[in-house]
Amino acid sequence: MASLLRIDSSPRGNASVSRRLGDTYTDGWKAAHSGSTVTTRDLAFQQPTYVDIQWIQSVYTPPDQQTDAHKAALKLSDEIIAEVEAADTILITSPLYNFSIPAVLKAWIDHLVRAGRTFAYVNGAPQGKVHGKKAVIILAKGGDYSESSPMHALDNATPYLRTILGFLGITDVTFLDAGGVSMYPHKGQTEEQFLEPLQQKARELVTA
Repeated sequence: MASLLRIDSSPRGNASVSRRLGDTYTDGWKAAHSGSTVTTRDLAFQQPTYVDIQWIQSVYTPPDQQTDAHKAALKLSDEIIAEVEAADTILITSPLYNFSIPAVLKAWIDHLVRAGRTFAYVNGAPQGKVHGKKAVIILAKGGDYSESSPMHALDNATPYLRTILGFLGITDVTFLDAGGVSMYPHKGQTEEQFLEPLQQKARELVTA
């Protein structure tokens, strides 16, 4: 049975373009996978804690020496890792904030990227331990950050997400660039006219 893990990070609720495109993808994915399961973690409303010294000390304490306090510090990380491990497809929806990702999404990543669990170093080289996953990233951006745009180099979210997922062993990564969210009214478009081709791309990604 196929399984989808959906990670949302925009705080804008139903007004969020990344979430709305995520809904389109999720609906298409469910239609294409009868009997499938969808797990959703909404980071805007289930905000993860930030990695602290207790977390770091717990990660580097051998399991047979971990106290109850160590285990409590890693509880959220264990849950996040288990959700990723159980999924066939991981959908991440996010806005581009200040040329990068929201802090809540970075916090989720910090709980996921864990030495000995999701990556290791073998003979000095990093080796991801999360395999057989497909990732779909929907990024909503206020401006145009396409390759032909002078703003392209300022999009730090796309290369970062590709790099960090690849570090874990997730190399089948597809991006849906929803650029121009703040620009369409100036082009005489309605919101629906702006979203329609992006929604079509989201549907096509289900079988891509």
